[in-house]
Amino acid sequence: LLSDTTDHCVLMVLFGTIMCFVVPLVIDDQIVKHTVIDPKNDLTYTMWKDIPVPFFMSVYFFNVLNPAEILKGEKPMVEQRGPYVYRKQCQKENITFHPNGTVSYREYRQYHFEPSMSAGNESDVVTIPNMLVLGASVMMENLPYVLRLMMSATFKTFKEGPFLTKPVGELMWGYDSGLVDFLNKYLPGMIPTSGKFGLFSEFNNSNTGLFTVFTGKDDIRKVHRVDSWNGLTELPYWRTAQSNMINGTAGQMWPPFMTKESTLPFYSPDACRSMELVYQRPGEMYGIPLYRYVAPKTLFANGTDYAPNEGFCPCRQSGLLNVSSCPHINFLSEPHQTGVPLNVSIRLQLNLYMKKVSGITETGKISDVVMPMIWFEENGYIDGPIVNTFRTNLVVLPTLLEYLQYILIGLGLATIIVAAVVYHKVKVKLNQPDHSNLPDGIKCSSAEEKDSLLQDDMN
Repeated sequence: LLSDTTDHCVLMVLFGTIMCFVVPLVIDDQIVKHTVIDPKNDLTYTMWKDIPVPFFMSVYFFNVLNPAEILKGEKPMVEQRGPYVYRKQCQKENITFHPNGTVSYREYRQYHFEPSMSAGNESDVVTIPNMLVLGASVMMENLPYVLRLMMSATFKTFKEGPFLTKPVGELMWGYDSGLVDFLNKYLPGMIPTSGKFGLFSEFNNSNTGLFTVFTGKDDIRKVHRVDSWNGLTELPYWRTAQSNMINGTAGQMWPPFMTKESTLPFYSPDACRSMELVYQRPGEMYGIPLYRYVAPKTLFANGTDYAPNEGFCPCRQSGLLNVSSCPHINFLSEPHQTGVPLNVSIRLQLNLYMKKVSGITETGKISDVVMPMIWFEENGYIDGPIVNTFRTNLVVLPTLLEYLQYILIGLGLATIIVAAVVYHKVKVKLNQPDHSNLPDGIKCSSAEEKDSLLQDDMN
Protein backbone atom coordinates (compact mmCIF):
# COMPACT_ATOMS: atom_id res chain seq x y z
CA LEU A 1 0.00 0.00 0.00
CA LEU A 2 2.83 2.38 0.90
CA SER A 3 4.54 1.60 -2.38
CA ASP A 4 1.38 2.35 -4.36
CA THR A 5 0.91 5.65 -2.52
CA THR A 6 4.48 6.66 -3.28
CA ASP A 7 4.06 5.79 -6.93
CA HIS A 8 0.92 7.90 -7.12
CA CYS A 9 2.68 10.84 -5.47
CA VAL A 10 5.60 10.59 -7.85
CA LEU A 11 3.19 10.59 -10.77
CA MET A 12 1.45 13.64 -9.29
CA VAL A 13 4.73 15.55 -9.04
CA LEU A 14 5.76 14.42 -12.51
CA PHE A 15 2.43 15.49 -14.00
CA GLY A 16 2.56 18.88 -12.27
CA THR A 17 6.14 19.43 -13.46
CA ILE A 18 5.19 18.52 -17.01
CA MET A 19 2.30 20.97 -16.81
CA CYS A 20 4.79 23.76 -16.00
CA PHE A 21 6.27 23.28 -19.45
CA VAL A 22 3.24 22.11 -21.42
CA VAL A 23 0.58 24.59 -20.25
CA PRO A 24 2.38 27.72 -21.60
CA LEU A 25 2.92 25.91 -24.90
CA VAL A 26 -0.75 24.93 -25.08
CA ILE A 27 -1.88 28.48 -24.28
CA ASP A 28 0.49 29.95 -26.89
CA ASP A 29 -0.76 27.42 -29.43
CA GLN A 30 -4.37 28.41 -28.74
CA ILE A 31 -3.48 32.11 -29.05
CA VAL A 32 -1.84 31.46 -32.42
CA LYS A 33 -4.76 29.33 -33.56
CA HIS A 34 -7.35 31.99 -32.69
CA THR A 35 -5.30 34.99 -33.87
CA VAL A 36 -5.00 33.84 -37.48
CA ILE A 37 -7.46 35.65 -39.74
CA ASP A 38 -9.70 32.71 -40.58
CA PRO A 39 -13.51 32.46 -40.87
CA LYS A 40 -13.26 29.29 -38.74
CA ASN A 41 -12.25 31.44 -35.76
CA ASP A 42 -15.76 32.56 -34.86
CA LEU A 43 -14.91 35.11 -32.16
CA THR A 44 -11.73 36.71 -33.46
CA TYR A 45 -12.79 36.70 -37.12
CA THR A 46 -16.09 38.35 -36.24
CA MET A 47 -14.24 40.97 -34.19
CA TRP A 48 -11.89 41.64 -37.10
CA LYS A 49 -14.66 41.79 -39.71
CA ASP A 50 -17.23 43.84 -37.79
CA ILE A 51 -15.38 45.80 -35.13
CA PRO A 52 -17.58 45.54 -32.00
CA VAL A 53 -15.74 48.26 -30.10
CA PRO A 54 -17.86 51.42 -29.72
CA PHE A 55 -15.76 54.23 -31.22
CA PHE A 56 -16.56 57.89 -30.72
CA MET A 57 -15.07 60.90 -32.49
CA SER A 58 -15.17 64.17 -30.56
CA VAL A 59 -14.55 67.30 -32.64
CA TYR A 60 -13.60 70.72 -31.26
CA PHE A 61 -13.67 73.81 -33.49
CA PHE A 62 -11.46 76.86 -33.05
CA ASN A 63 -14.01 79.58 -33.74
CA VAL A 64 -12.28 82.68 -35.17
CA LEU A 65 -13.32 85.84 -33.31
CA ASN A 66 -11.49 88.50 -35.33
CA PRO A 67 -11.35 87.56 -39.04
CA ALA A 68 -11.28 91.20 -40.22
CA GLU A 69 -8.36 92.00 -37.94
CA ILE A 70 -6.45 88.92 -39.10
CA LEU A 71 -6.64 90.20 -42.68
CA LYS A 72 -4.99 93.40 -41.43
CA GLY A 73 -2.07 91.43 -40.03
CA GLU A 74 -3.21 91.23 -36.42
CA LYS A 75 -2.84 88.14 -34.22
CA PRO A 76 -5.70 85.63 -34.51
CA MET A 77 -8.11 85.25 -31.60
CA VAL A 78 -10.04 81.99 -31.30
CA GLU A 79 -12.37 80.24 -28.89
CA GLN A 80 -12.80 76.49 -28.60
CA ARG A 81 -16.27 75.17 -29.37
CA GLY A 82 -17.43 71.63 -28.74
CA PRO A 83 -17.20 68.76 -28.41
CA TYR A 84 -19.43 67.61 -31.22
CA VAL A 85 -19.52 63.85 -30.73
CA TYR A 86 -20.08 61.19 -33.39
CA ARG A 87 -20.42 57.44 -33.05
CA LYS A 88 -18.21 55.65 -35.56
CA GLN A 89 -19.19 52.32 -37.09
CA CYS A 90 -16.71 50.22 -39.10
CA GLN A 91 -17.30 47.11 -41.19
CA LYS A 92 -15.04 45.22 -43.57
CA GLU A 93 -16.48 44.20 -46.93
CA ASN A 94 -15.27 42.70 -50.20
CA ILE A 95 -13.16 40.24 -48.18
CA THR A 96 -11.06 38.05 -50.47
CA PHE A 97 -8.52 35.45 -49.33
CA HIS A 98 -5.46 34.80 -51.51
CA PRO A 99 -3.26 31.67 -51.89
CA ASN A 100 -0.14 33.51 -50.66
CA GLY A 101 -1.49 33.86 -47.12
CA THR A 102 -3.01 37.32 -47.48
CA VAL A 103 -6.54 38.72 -47.45
CA SER A 104 -7.89 41.86 -49.14
CA TYR A 105 -10.76 44.01 -47.92
CA ARG A 106 -12.25 47.47 -47.85
CA GLU A 107 -13.32 48.92 -44.52
CA TYR A 108 -16.37 51.15 -44.66
CA ARG A 109 -17.13 53.69 -41.98
CA GLN A 110 -20.12 55.77 -40.95
CA TYR A 111 -20.49 58.57 -38.42
CA HIS A 112 -23.68 59.33 -36.50
CA PHE A 113 -24.13 62.49 -34.44
CA GLU A 114 -24.71 61.92 -30.70
CA PRO A 115 -26.57 64.99 -29.32
CA SER A 116 -26.60 63.66 -25.74
CA MET A 117 -22.82 63.46 -25.65
CA SER A 118 -22.20 66.80 -27.38
CA ALA A 119 -21.86 70.33 -26.02
CA GLY A 120 -23.84 71.81 -28.87
CA ASN A 121 -25.66 70.93 -32.06
CA GLU A 122 -24.65 70.56 -35.68
CA SER A 123 -26.65 73.70 -36.39
CA ASP A 124 -24.20 75.79 -34.33
CA VAL A 125 -22.50 78.41 -36.52
CA VAL A 126 -18.73 78.85 -36.32
CA THR A 127 -16.08 80.73 -38.31
CA ILE A 128 -12.91 79.02 -39.56
CA PRO A 129 -10.32 79.75 -42.28
CA ASN A 130 -11.38 78.81 -45.81
CA MET A 131 -9.03 76.04 -46.87
CA LEU A 132 -10.05 76.41 -50.51
CA VAL A 133 -8.83 80.00 -50.57
CA LEU A 134 -6.02 80.32 -48.04
CA GLY A 135 -4.62 76.83 -48.58
CA ALA A 136 -4.62 77.17 -52.35
CA SER A 137 -3.05 80.63 -52.13
CA VAL A 138 0.02 79.31 -50.30
CA MET A 139 0.34 76.45 -52.79
CA MET A 140 0.30 78.99 -55.68
CA GLU A 141 2.79 81.36 -54.08
CA ASN A 142 5.61 80.48 -56.49
CA LEU A 143 3.48 80.34 -59.65
CA PRO A 144 3.54 83.21 -62.18
CA TYR A 145 1.90 86.42 -61.00
CA VAL A 146 -0.68 86.28 -63.81
CA LEU A 147 -1.92 82.89 -62.61
CA ARG A 148 -2.27 84.23 -59.10
CA LEU A 149 -4.36 87.12 -60.40
CA MET A 150 -6.54 84.69 -62.30
CA MET A 151 -7.02 82.56 -59.20
CA SER A 152 -7.99 85.63 -57.17
CA ALA A 153 -10.53 86.55 -59.83
CA THR A 154 -11.92 83.00 -59.70
CA PHE A 155 -12.36 83.27 -55.92
CA LYS A 156 -14.31 86.49 -56.40
CA THR A 157 -16.46 84.99 -59.15
CA PHE A 158 -17.61 82.20 -56.87
CA LYS A 159 -17.80 84.48 -53.81
CA GLU A 160 -15.21 82.51 -51.87
CA GLY A 161 -13.69 84.61 -49.08
CA PRO A 162 -10.75 83.89 -46.74
CA PHE A 163 -13.03 82.76 -43.89
CA LEU A 164 -16.11 80.55 -43.70
CA THR A 165 -19.04 81.11 -41.35
CA LYS A 166 -21.27 78.06 -41.53
CA PRO A 167 -23.09 75.47 -39.39
CA VAL A 168 -20.94 72.74 -37.86
CA GLY A 169 -22.76 70.05 -39.83
CA GLU A 170 -21.90 71.68 -43.17
CA LEU A 171 -18.28 72.30 -42.21
CA MET A 172 -17.97 68.67 -41.13
CA TRP A 173 -19.76 66.78 -43.90
CA GLY A 174 -19.82 69.22 -46.77
CA TYR A 175 -21.56 72.16 -48.37
CA ASP A 176 -22.30 73.05 -51.98
CA SER A 177 -19.54 75.09 -53.58
CA GLY A 178 -19.55 76.50 -57.09
CA LEU A 179 -15.76 76.72 -56.94
CA VAL A 180 -15.47 73.00 -56.17
CA ASP A 181 -17.76 72.14 -59.07
CA PHE A 182 -15.73 74.40 -61.36
CA LEU A 183 -12.39 72.88 -60.33
CA ASN A 184 -13.67 69.32 -60.66
CA LYS A 185 -14.97 70.10 -64.15
CA TYR A 186 -11.95 71.92 -65.58
CA LEU A 187 -9.11 70.75 -63.28
CA PRO A 188 -10.12 67.22 -62.24
CA GLY A 189 -8.05 65.73 -59.43
CA MET A 190 -6.90 69.10 -58.07
CA ILE A 191 -8.97 68.68 -54.90
CA PRO A 192 -9.79 65.41 -53.11
CA THR A 193 -13.57 65.69 -53.25
CA SER A 194 -15.89 65.34 -56.21
CA GLY A 195 -19.02 66.46 -54.42
CA LYS A 196 -19.66 68.67 -51.42
CA PHE A 197 -16.65 70.18 -49.72
CA GLY A 198 -16.16 69.65 -45.97
CA LEU A 199 -13.46 68.81 -43.45
CA PHE A 200 -14.67 65.20 -43.13
CA SER A 201 -16.71 64.88 -46.33
CA GLU A 202 -14.43 62.09 -47.56
CA PHE A 203 -14.67 60.18 -44.27
CA ASN A 204 -18.37 59.51 -43.87
CA ASN A 205 -19.97 56.67 -45.85
CA SER A 206 -16.58 55.92 -47.35
CA ASN A 207 -13.83 53.30 -47.18
CA THR A 208 -10.16 53.57 -46.28
CA GLY A 209 -8.93 52.00 -49.51
CA LEU A 210 -8.12 48.46 -50.56
CA PHE A 211 -5.98 46.86 -47.86
CA THR A 212 -4.17 43.56 -48.37
CA VAL A 213 -2.83 42.13 -45.12
CA PHE A 214 -1.22 38.86 -44.02
CA THR A 215 -3.51 36.34 -42.33
CA GLY A 216 -0.74 34.90 -40.15
CA LYS A 217 -1.46 31.39 -41.40
CA ASP A 218 2.14 30.70 -42.42
CA ASP A 219 3.81 33.02 -39.90
CA ILE A 220 1.88 34.39 -36.92
CA ARG A 221 4.46 37.17 -36.57
CA LYS A 222 3.11 38.68 -39.80
CA VAL A 223 -0.59 38.59 -38.93
CA HIS A 224 -2.38 41.89 -39.76
CA ARG A 225 0.78 43.32 -41.37
CA VAL A 226 -0.03 45.35 -44.49
CA ASP A 227 1.22 43.78 -47.72
CA SER A 228 -0.18 46.55 -49.95
CA TRP A 229 -2.66 49.43 -49.95
CA ASN A 230 -4.59 50.24 -53.12
CA GLY A 231 -2.08 48.02 -54.87
CA LEU A 232 0.86 50.09 -53.59
CA THR A 233 3.75 48.73 -51.56
CA GLU A 234 5.15 52.25 -51.09
CA LEU A 235 3.65 55.74 -51.12
CA PRO A 236 4.08 58.54 -53.67
CA TYR A 237 3.66 61.48 -51.29
CA TRP A 238 7.02 62.05 -49.60
CA ARG A 239 10.64 62.89 -50.41
CA THR A 240 12.48 59.76 -49.21
CA ALA A 241 12.01 56.02 -49.58
CA GLN A 242 11.90 55.64 -45.80
CA SER A 243 9.07 58.14 -45.43
CA ASN A 244 7.14 56.43 -48.25
CA MET A 245 7.32 52.99 -46.65
CA ILE A 246 4.07 51.26 -45.72
CA ASN A 247 4.91 49.71 -42.36
CA GLY A 248 3.05 47.70 -39.76
CA THR A 249 -0.62 46.82 -39.59
CA ALA A 250 -3.78 48.70 -40.50
CA GLY A 251 -3.82 50.07 -36.95
CA GLN A 252 -6.51 47.90 -35.37
CA MET A 253 -4.68 44.75 -34.29
CA TRP A 254 -1.08 43.59 -34.02
CA PRO A 255 0.67 40.20 -33.75
CA PRO A 256 0.56 38.46 -30.35
CA PHE A 257 3.42 37.83 -27.89
CA MET A 258 4.51 41.45 -27.55
CA THR A 259 7.17 42.51 -25.07
CA LYS A 260 8.05 45.89 -23.61
CA GLU A 261 10.65 46.22 -26.37
CA SER A 262 7.99 45.77 -29.08
CA THR A 263 6.62 48.76 -30.99
CA LEU A 264 3.28 49.16 -32.73
CA PRO A 265 3.84 50.30 -36.31
CA PHE A 266 0.79 51.02 -38.47
CA TYR A 267 -0.19 52.69 -41.72
CA SER A 268 -2.82 55.45 -41.67
CA PRO A 269 -4.44 56.29 -45.03
CA ASP A 270 -5.96 59.42 -43.48
CA ALA A 271 -2.52 60.78 -42.56
CA CYS A 272 -0.95 59.38 -45.75
CA ARG A 273 1.95 57.85 -43.83
CA SER A 274 3.13 55.11 -41.51
CA MET A 275 3.49 55.82 -37.79
CA GLU A 276 4.68 53.94 -34.74
CA LEU A 277 3.69 53.75 -31.08
CA VAL A 278 6.12 52.89 -28.30
CA TYR A 279 5.75 51.19 -24.91
CA GLN A 280 5.13 53.53 -21.98
CA ARG A 281 4.09 51.48 -18.95
CA PRO A 282 2.07 48.44 -17.84
CA GLY A 283 -1.57 48.77 -16.89
CA GLU A 284 -4.78 46.88 -16.19
CA MET A 285 -8.33 47.08 -17.47
CA TYR A 286 -11.24 44.99 -16.18
CA GLY A 287 -8.70 42.77 -14.44
CA ILE A 288 -6.83 42.12 -17.69
CA PRO A 289 -3.12 43.09 -17.60
CA LEU A 290 -2.04 45.19 -20.56
CA TYR A 291 0.73 47.36 -22.01
CA ARG A 292 0.15 51.04 -22.64
CA TYR A 293 1.58 52.39 -25.90
CA VAL A 294 1.84 56.08 -26.83
CA ALA A 295 3.09 58.23 -29.69
CA PRO A 296 6.78 59.11 -29.26
CA LYS A 297 7.89 62.74 -29.06
CA THR A 298 9.64 62.27 -32.40
CA LEU A 299 6.41 61.49 -34.28
CA PHE A 300 5.89 65.07 -35.48
CA ALA A 301 9.43 66.34 -34.95
CA ASN A 302 10.96 68.23 -37.86
CA GLY A 303 13.92 67.00 -39.90
CA THR A 304 16.40 69.07 -37.90
CA ASP A 305 15.39 67.64 -34.54
CA TYR A 306 14.86 64.10 -35.87
CA ALA A 307 16.70 63.20 -39.07
CA PRO A 308 14.40 60.31 -40.18
CA ASN A 309 11.58 62.85 -40.53
CA GLU A 310 13.49 64.85 -43.15
CA GLY A 311 11.47 63.08 -45.82
CA PHE A 312 8.27 64.73 -44.55
CA CYS A 313 9.69 68.24 -45.06
CA PRO A 314 9.54 71.10 -45.95
CA CYS A 315 9.06 71.36 -42.22
CA ARG A 316 8.19 74.03 -39.73
CA GLN A 317 8.74 73.77 -35.99
CA SER A 318 8.70 70.37 -34.31
CA GLY A 319 5.22 69.27 -33.37
CA LEU A 320 3.80 69.95 -36.83
CA LEU A 321 3.64 67.48 -39.69
CA ASN A 322 3.41 69.07 -43.13
CA VAL A 323 0.92 66.90 -44.97
CA SER A 324 0.08 69.36 -47.72
CA SER A 325 1.20 66.73 -50.24
CA CYS A 326 -1.43 64.40 -48.78
CA PRO A 327 -4.72 64.81 -50.65
CA HIS A 328 -6.75 64.96 -47.42
CA ILE A 329 -5.18 67.46 -45.04
CA ASN A 330 -2.69 70.27 -44.52
CA PHE A 331 -0.81 70.38 -41.20
CA LEU A 332 -1.24 67.84 -38.42
CA SER A 333 -0.09 68.21 -34.85
CA GLU A 334 -0.86 66.85 -31.43
CA PRO A 335 -3.76 68.83 -29.90
CA HIS A 336 -2.47 71.80 -27.94
CA GLN A 337 0.87 70.39 -28.27
CA THR A 338 -2.67 54.41 -29.36
CA GLY A 339 -2.06 42.50 -30.31
CA VAL A 340 -5.77 43.53 -29.60
CA PRO A 341 -6.21 47.03 -28.24
CA LEU A 342 -8.53 47.13 -25.22
CA ASN A 343 -8.65 50.91 -25.02
CA VAL A 344 -7.68 53.27 -27.84
CA SER A 345 -7.41 57.06 -27.89
CA ILE A 346 -6.16 59.04 -30.89
CA ARG A 347 -5.89 62.82 -30.79
CA LEU A 348 -4.93 65.05 -33.70
CA GLN A 349 -5.24 68.69 -34.62
CA LEU A 350 -5.80 70.13 -38.08
CA ASN A 351 -4.04 73.42 -38.82
CA LEU A 352 -3.78 75.64 -41.89
CA TYR A 353 -0.66 77.55 -42.86
CA MET A 354 -1.72 81.07 -43.87
CA LYS A 355 0.21 84.03 -45.22
CA LYS A 356 -0.10 87.03 -47.53
CA VAL A 357 0.35 86.00 -51.16
CA SER A 358 1.00 88.72 -53.70
CA GLY A 359 -1.65 88.87 -56.42
CA ILE A 360 -4.30 87.12 -54.35
CA THR A 361 -6.13 89.93 -52.60
CA GLU A 362 -8.19 87.51 -50.47
CA THR A 363 -5.09 86.95 -48.33
CA GLY A 364 -4.96 90.65 -47.37
CA LYS A 365 -2.04 91.35 -45.02
CA ILE A 366 -2.23 88.07 -43.15
CA SER A 367 0.90 87.42 -41.13
CA ASP A 368 2.65 84.08 -41.53
CA VAL A 369 0.85 81.83 -39.09
CA VAL A 370 -0.11 78.19 -38.58
CA MET A 371 -3.78 78.63 -37.78
CA PRO A 372 -5.57 75.97 -35.70
CA MET A 373 -8.88 74.94 -37.23
CA ILE A 374 -10.12 71.90 -35.30
CA TRP A 375 -8.81 69.19 -33.06
CA PHE A 376 -10.44 65.83 -32.70
CA GLU A 377 -10.05 62.59 -30.86
CA GLU A 378 -11.27 59.09 -31.51
CA ASN A 379 -11.55 56.71 -28.63
CA GLY A 380 -12.92 53.25 -28.18
CA TYR A 381 -12.80 50.45 -25.66
CA ILE A 382 -13.80 46.82 -25.45
CA ASP A 383 -16.59 46.09 -22.99
CA GLY A 384 -19.49 43.73 -22.36
CA PRO A 385 -19.38 40.01 -23.24
CA ILE A 386 -16.17 40.41 -25.25
CA VAL A 387 -14.29 41.58 -22.17
CA ASN A 388 -15.60 38.58 -20.22
CA THR A 389 -14.41 36.25 -22.97
CA PHE A 390 -10.96 37.86 -23.00
CA ARG A 391 -10.72 37.74 -19.20
CA THR A 392 -11.76 34.09 -19.11
CA ASN A 393 -9.41 32.92 -21.86
CA LEU A 394 -6.43 35.15 -21.14
CA VAL A 395 -6.54 35.52 -17.35
CA VAL A 396 -8.83 33.10 -15.51
CA LEU A 397 -8.05 29.81 -17.29
CA PRO A 398 -4.27 30.34 -17.48
CA THR A 399 -4.26 31.32 -13.79
CA LEU A 400 -6.24 28.22 -12.79
CA LEU A 401 -3.92 25.98 -14.82
CA GLU A 402 -0.88 27.65 -13.28
CA TYR A 403 -2.25 27.15 -9.76
CA LEU A 404 -3.21 23.57 -10.58
CA GLN A 405 0.27 22.61 -11.70
CA TYR A 406 1.83 23.99 -8.50
CA ILE A 407 -0.88 22.41 -6.34
CA LEU A 408 -0.17 19.03 -7.92
CA ILE A 409 3.57 19.42 -7.36
CA GLY A 410 3.04 20.64 -3.78
CA LEU A 411 0.60 17.87 -2.85
CA GLY A 412 2.81 15.27 -4.46
CA LEU A 413 5.93 16.39 -2.64
CA ALA A 414 4.09 16.76 0.69
CA THR A 415 2.60 13.28 0.39
CA ILE A 416 5.99 11.79 -0.51
CA ILE A 417 7.56 13.42 2.57
CA VAL A 418 4.76 12.19 4.86
CA ALA A 419 5.00 8.70 3.36
CA ALA A 420 8.77 8.69 3.83
CA VAL A 421 8.43 9.64 7.53
CA VAL A 422 5.76 7.00 8.13
CA TYR A 423 7.82 4.39 6.30
CA HIS A 424 10.86 5.19 8.43
CA LYS A 425 8.90 4.87 11.69
CA VAL A 426 7.33 1.59 10.63
CA LYS A 427 10.71 0.19 9.62
CA VAL A 428 12.25 1.14 12.98
CA LYS A 429 9.39 -0.46 14.85
CA LEU A 430 9.60 -3.65 12.80
CA ASN A 431 13.33 -3.91 13.38
CA GLN A 432 12.96 -3.51 17.17
CA PRO A 433 12.98 -7.10 18.86
CA ASP A 434 10.19 -8.24 21.19
CA HIS A 435 11.63 -8.92 24.79
CA SER A 436 8.37 -9.61 26.50
CA ASN A 437 9.43 -13.29 27.19
CA LEU A 438 12.52 -12.49 29.34
CA PRO A 439 12.53 -14.08 32.86
CA ASP A 440 11.26 -11.86 35.66
CA GLY A 441 13.88 -9.86 37.55
CA ILE A 442 16.27 -9.64 34.61
CA LYS A 443 17.15 -6.21 33.52
CA CYS A 444 19.14 -5.32 30.44
CA SER A 445 21.14 -2.20 29.90
CA SER A 446 20.99 -2.47 26.14
CA ALA A 447 19.20 -4.20 23.36
CA GLU A 448 22.29 -6.32 22.67
CA GLU A 449 22.40 -7.56 26.26
CA LYS A 450 18.69 -8.37 26.16
CA ASP A 451 19.15 -10.38 22.99
CA SER A 452 22.08 -12.27 24.58
CA LEU A 453 20.19 -13.14 27.75
CA LEU A 454 17.17 -14.20 25.75
CA GLN A 455 19.38 -16.52 23.69
CA ASP A 456 20.99 -18.08 26.84
CA ASP A 457 17.61 -18.70 28.36
CA MET A 458 16.44 -20.44 25.28
CA ASN A 459 19.48 -22.73 25.35
